[in-house]
Amino acid sequence: RLIGERMESYAVPFIKMLLLVPVTLLPIINPLSSAPVFAGTVGSNRALAAPLARQVAINCWFVLVVSMLFGTYVLELFGISLPVIQLGGGLLVAATGWRMLNHTEDDDVHAAALQEASMLSEVEIARKSFFPITFPLTTGPGTIAASIALGSQIPSTKPVLFLAGALIAAGGAALVSLVLYLLFRHSVAVLKWLGEIGTMVMIRLMAFILLCIGIQIMWNGWAELNGIQP
Repeated sequence: RLIGERMESYAVPFIKMLLLVPVTLLPIINPLSSAPVFAGTVGSNRALAAPLARQVAINCWFVLVVSMLFGTYVLELFGISLPVIQLGGGLLVAATGWRMLNHTEDDDVHAAALQEASMLSEVEIARKSFFPITFPLTTGPGTIAASIALGSQIPSTKPVLFLAGALIAAGGAALVSLVLYLLFRHSVAVLKWLGEIGTMVMIRLMAFILLCIGIQIMWNGWAELNGIQP
C-alpha cells in the first residue's frame, strides 16, 4: 500500500506535466497561423505534404525537447535566472499575440515566407523544412522560452525522477508534434473547411489567448522576483 501511495504521489505530477506541455505550447505555437504558409509551400504538389509535415513535426520535437531538457543549464551558463526568462519570454509571447491581433498582410513574416516558398523547388522546400517553417514560424523564441519554463519543473534531485520527467517531457512534445503533423498534413483541407472568415476568427481567438498567456508568464516571473505568491 505504501508503495502504491508513493507511486501515485509521483504519477499525478507527471501526468499533469504530460498534459501541461501541449496545453501550454499549442496556443503559443498557434499552428493555424503557420498552416497557410505550409499550404502555400506545398502548393499543387500534394504528394509533398506528408513527408514535409513529418519532417517539420520531427524538427519541432527536437527543438522542444532540447529546450525543455537543456534550456535551464544554458541559462545558468550565461547567468540568466528563470524569472528573468519568464519576464522576457512572456513579453515576447504577449508582443506576438498583440501583433497577431493587429495583423496586416503587408508587414507579416508569414506573407514574406509564403511568397518566397512559392518559388522554391522540391529540394529547396525540403531544405526549408527547418527554416523558416520550423523556426521561427512554428517554434519561435516564445515557444522556446515557454519550453524552458516547462523544463524547469522537471525534478532534478534524483536521477530516476529526472529520467522520468525527461520521458514525460518527450511524450508531451510528441503530442504537440503529432498535432502539428496532422494539421500541416491536412492544412489545405482544414483551411478550406474553415474558410477565410473562419480562419481569421480562429487566428484572432488564438492571438488573444496567446496575449493572455504572455501576460501570465510575465506575472509569474515578476511575482517570483518579488517574492509574491501568484
